[in-house]
Amino acid sequence: MPTLRLLLALALVGGAFSNSTTPSSFENNHSENSEGAKDPLSIVNDSASDLNNSSLIVKESLAKVLDFYNTELLAASWGNFSVKLTQGCQKNVGAYIEGLRKAEVWALKMDDASGRYSTGWFWGNTYWTGSQNLCEHIAPKKHVIINSQNHSRVTRAADASVKPGIIVLVGSSATGPMTHSSGPPFPISFFMLRLLVNSSFTSEEKVLHVGLCLPHACTDDDVQKMMEETSSSAKRLTVKVEAVRSEHNKFNIWTDKTFIALSIASIIIICLLIAGTSFDYYLEHMKVSKMKEKNCVSFNGKLDITDMKAKNGKCGTYAVNNNNNISNGNNNVEHLHDFNINTGFNDTSESREPMIKMIMREMLLAFSVRMNINYIFDQSVGSDTLSVIHGLKAISMAWVILGHTCILAFKYSDNMEFRRVVQKEFMFQTITNGTYSVDTFFFSSGLLVSFLYFRTNAKGKLDTLNKGNGFVAGFLHFIGLVAYRFARLTVPYLFAVGVVEVSMKWFTFNSIFEPPTLDHENCPKYWWRNVLYINTLFPAEEMCMLWSWYLSDDTQFYVIGAVMLILATSHFKSAAGLLVAFIMSSLMTTGYVAYANSYIPGSDDPLALFDKIYDKPWTRLSPYLIGMCTGWFLFKKNCRVHMSKFIVAFGWLASSAILLAMIYGLYEVRLAPWVGAAYSALSHSAWAIALSWIVVACVTGYGGFVDKILSATVLYPFSRVTYCAYLVHPITIRIMVMSMDSPLHLGSIVTVIIYFGQMVASFLLAFFVSIMYESPIVSLLRIISKVFTNDKGTSHRAARA
Repeated sequence: MPTLRLLLALALVGGAFSNSTTPSSFENNHSENSEGAKDPLSIVNDSASDLNNSSLIVKESLAKVLDFYNTELLAASWGNFSVKLTQGCQKNVGAYIEGLRKAEVWALKMDDASGRYSTGWFWGNTYWTGSQNLCEHIAPKKHVIINSQNHSRVTRAADASVKPGIIVLVGSSATGPMTHSSGPPFPISFFMLRLLVNSSFTSEEKVLHVGLCLPHACTDDDVQKMMEETSSSAKRLTVKVEAVRSEHNKFNIWTDKTFIALSIASIIIICLLIAGTSFDYYLEHMKVSKMKEKNCVSFNGKLDITDMKAKNGKCGTYAVNNNNNISNGNNNVEHLHDFNINTGFNDTSESREPMIKMIMREMLLAFSVRMNINYIFDQSVGSDTLSVIHGLKAISMAWVILGHTCILAFKYSDNMEFRRVVQKEFMFQTITNGTYSVDTFFFSSGLLVSFLYFRTNAKGKLDTLNKGNGFVAGFLHFIGLVAYRFARLTVPYLFAVGVVEVSMKWFTFNSIFEPPTLDHENCPKYWWRNVLYINTLFPAEEMCMLWSWYLSDDTQFYVIGAVMLILATSHFKSAAGLLVAFIMSSLMTTGYVAYANSYIPGSDDPLALFDKIYDKPWTRLSPYLIGMCTGWFLFKKNCRVHMSKFIVAFGWLASSAILLAMIYGLYEVRLAPWVGAAYSALSHSAWAIALSWIVVACVTGYGGFVDKILSATVLYPFSRVTYCAYLVHPITIRIMVMSMDSPLHLGSIVTVIIYFGQMVASFLLAFFVSIMYESPIVSLLRIISKVFTNDKGTSHRAARA
């Protein structure tokens, strides 16, 4: 109050001087005061009295109300509840309070490392984490003794000549050694508390995450009692401690069975990669040496084999090129294996070798890092695939990473309400409606499965699988298709599941943040559901690796598609009728579920009904089946369709309108319940139909600049590691957020920068995972398919597609 009076007095005096520019005016003011006007000091007293009686005075500020735990409250109530704590905690906390009273640096650092309310209560700041890093670095691990000659040596804390927590500086000062207290007299730990807070100034409950730097001797129960004691006196607040996490419950990663299995598998894979790569280079060296001895080859470090003019009239000159491609005037470029540089089946001398030895050589070379890298970065496209699909997959993967990055970034930010502001902006619809990126994957999968199956069957390569009794042959064919896909996907998938389980266990006990899902509990229990690709048939709360729902749905769609494809080879109309029935049932089911749950697209969160609409196979099936129809159409037309300019213009206009409407059409639009249900049922199919036009137009030569973009060779490497990128990108995002010492503070530019960093990290990690766990499996499956189908000319690329 004296300060307020002084400020008001200075303001009044200053105002008097500012209004009196001449001596006469000052005299007039003075005379008025002498004739009965109030003295300035009495004006200050009256103003202060008015302010005290004013409703504008804040009796308790927000900061004071939310300051329900601090060391002052702890010290004030220490004598009353200290007996409730364990003996070691009671002793060390007492020393901590005494250190604060004496303003010891270590005690002040412990207080500074503990979390408390700062700002942003109404902006979504629920992470009062403090600083775990500061808490862990308060106690010095070593003591340095410095002599007068500036030489130093390090002694351990256990040295009897130096007391724990003291740095001794030895110099030439006459006053003798100087000491400085640098650490607490007890071990310390960082505790994270999850609190449920109800307040009278906000209508919603809030879950707070508060970090406390306290003595290690305190148990989780001790810390809970301290928080409950100090917060019991809080006004207008009810605080309940829901959980406490600390170093007392450590996760020993070296004894974890999943970690051990992952380590053993990775070591074996690395040894195979080294052996396969070494064997690859050895064979190439031997081949080149033999060709040089015959004076028929000149090695220039390249990779194409090109017929040149005869050298000295004796033989041709060849150039060995490291891209594993052959330039033959078309786009059907085969892998190195098919050209006898290493182990081709067509080499006359090698054909005399026993088949088992040849297969073993091929299997070892499947682990060649050089060959698999060359495949990933191959800039050509085989005749059994579509270049436009590369672009669709790469762009859709970038879109998926964008959505998942924003979801986790907002979850672990101290301004979560920022999302409610930015999601009202027009361009934020790109993130909100990012769910259509998964429909692109479904569409592309169905298209490739159908197109490649019909084309392979037309070439007669499936005849050996269809021999025998119709039903039995069809059943065995079905088992073969499903087994191939299972082997193709499961190895990198299992690796990702194991990494998720182990990493989430570790972060649960070491991160200041709680994991976004219960993977550390669900994966050990329900990993078998992932392996069988049926996890979407169970509640989302029990799902391991939540984003794996796509793999489950896509595999289930593949099973349905395989039945229809096998049936179509002999009973096309029946297969077509079955496909139409599945599409109609999916549409009707989706509309019914949306209407029954009053789901309104555009107004409600797209993930609001995750367990009822978003991840269920019966609501996401239609884009896959539409993709299958598109693949059959391209096969039937042999990728050649003649269209008039009007049809081309109308097709591009309609497809562009549909795609833009799906993403931005519901901006600030409120749909009626029945309209919302119809939109939910038809939107995913409409998206797939628009994509079908893009693919058909690009493949048949009517794509223009869109075809140039989607078929750009720079996108091929990203497309080829899309599967692994999908598996690992949430892991990279989680590693970022769970390793932070404080929550993010998001803004538009910050979010964009985080997104680009996550995209780069995800694709880099995907590249290594593909080299280790995906590419070798695909190469092995190619070898097996050669053996069983007796097809020596199957390309490496076709097997991967």
